[in-house]
Formats: sequence, structure tokens, C-alpha cells
Amino acid sequence: MRELVEYLCRSLVEHPEQVTVTELEEEAGIVLEIRTASEDAGRVIGRQGRIIAAIRTLTRAAGQREGKRILVRLPE
Repeated sequence: MRELVEYLCRSLVEHPEQVTVTELEEEAGIVLEIRTASEDAGRVIGRQGRIIAAIRTLTRAAGQREGKRILVRLPE
């Protein structure tokens, strides 16, 4: 799952080498934290948050197939 999110984000940004996706295990489930260059964060978020919402929808659907809860965060 981490690889999918990383691939999607690298395809969107100007500086793909600065994209990192960290996978953390928490009580709520698996958390994927996306870190980008500061000027690329808006590209991952998209207009009115549509791109990050689509990424979250994809990961949520894939997680349900595996019986896991997956959350996607874009820390500030």
C-alpha cells in the first residue's frame, strides 16, 4: 500500500525525489504519512482537497479488502 501511495504522489509533484511515505502502526490502524517539499504539498492536496480525498478513498478500499484500516495523513 505504501508503494502505491508513494507512486501516486511522485507522479503529481515537481520534486519527486523529496516524496516520502512512512507507514506507522497505531491503535486506529495503519497510518501512511506523506511528506513532500513544501511547495508540492498543494499538488498532493489538490483543489478543494480532491486529490488527497481520492488517495484516501483508494487506500481505504484496498485496506478493506485486506481487512485493515488505513489512514492517510499529510502532516504540515
